[in-house]
Amino acid sequence: MRFRLCAFSFVCMVGTGYSQSKLDPASISQINNKVTEFMAKTGAPGVSVAIVKDGALVWTSGYGLADVENKVPATDETMYRLASVSKAVSATGAMWLAEHGKLELDAPVQKYCPAFPVKPFPITTREVLAHTAGIRHYKSESLEDPEVSSTKHFESMEEAIKLFGNDPLVDKPGKRFHYSTFGYTLLGCVMEGASGQKYADFMKQAIFVPAGMLHTQVDDVHRIIPHRAQGYRKIKGEEIANSDLADTSYKIPGGGLISDAEDMARLEVALLNDKLLKPTTRQQMWTKQTAGATPQDSTRGYALGWGFSTWFGFGTIGHGGGQQRVSTVIIMQPERRAGAVVLCNMEDVDVFALAADLLRVSMGLPSAQ
Repeated sequence: MRFRLCAFSFVCMVGTGYSQSKLDPASISQINNKVTEFMAKTGAPGVSVAIVKDGALVWTSGYGLADVENKVPATDETMYRLASVSKAVSATGAMWLAEHGKLELDAPVQKYCPAFPVKPFPITTREVLAHTAGIRHYKSESLEDPEVSSTKHFESMEEAIKLFGNDPLVDKPGKRFHYSTFGYTLLGCVMEGASGQKYADFMKQAIFVPAGMLHTQVDDVHRIIPHRAQGYRKIKGEEIANSDLADTSYKIPGGGLISDAEDMARLEVALLNDKLLKPTTRQQMWTKQTAGATPQDSTRGYALGWGFSTWFGFGTIGHGGGQQRVSTVIIMQPERRAGAVVLCNMEDVDVFALAADLLRVSMGLPSAQ
């Protein structure tokens, strides 16, 4: 998972305030300055952001260009590949199934996905969610790796499982953390078996519609998706080029969704206000797993589909993503009922730092913290 065009002479901003808890003008000005500085430093063509404060969506905005060649401005409705942020979204759906008695997290995955070959050790959905199932990741992180840059279109989870399903496990399940996008393809198959629906149909019904995520969907390369951003990468220093082609149909639950900043903030709002999951289920999803923990995991780690860290003295839940076309991140501080979303159409830029800055500004914390 990969986690900078010269700066444009202008920045296009489209902001929306919400009545529940509007940001003050000074905070909005700081946010605009932070994003502008980020774009100047990284050369990112387009960025869309959203801010959640006091459990409400209070600010969304687009900056720069969603499409450089056609000079299409980025807005809060610009659609970006979510990359691995898709994992956090999928995990929310899996926990919904568990909460409703449709999915046993500690049952062997073959109970719901018989297409996945039986291994020498049983694998559970909980282990898949936590990346402790021992399922391999890509063979490398290079764009030269055909798995990373696959252009083949897969029609089903079962078909995609054939890419890795017969490979040996990299470790005994439950023993160590091994990040695996392929594991989330297996998760999608499990979710389909547990729900009796196609992954996309289930997610729309159980998560997207209840959360008010009206635009989030599978990033099908063949479909016409309004407001879809073009993607870029750096070459020869400061020059940018169009991103390489990639079809994400083999990893939809772990890296194949597309959304906009407002929709992702609405997911944060729905989770913070217990609109999708009960508090006990949400807490289970956001609790760090201990398998293979290392000393540095005292302040960071991985829960069930969500990463954990400590920022500004508070536990922070979130996930980042990077693939062809994008760099993305969604973060929340549940205790503060606050969150931030940053979606960018440039590969390999540090959107985490920008999200942290936006979160700090929205909460009125000084820069030194």
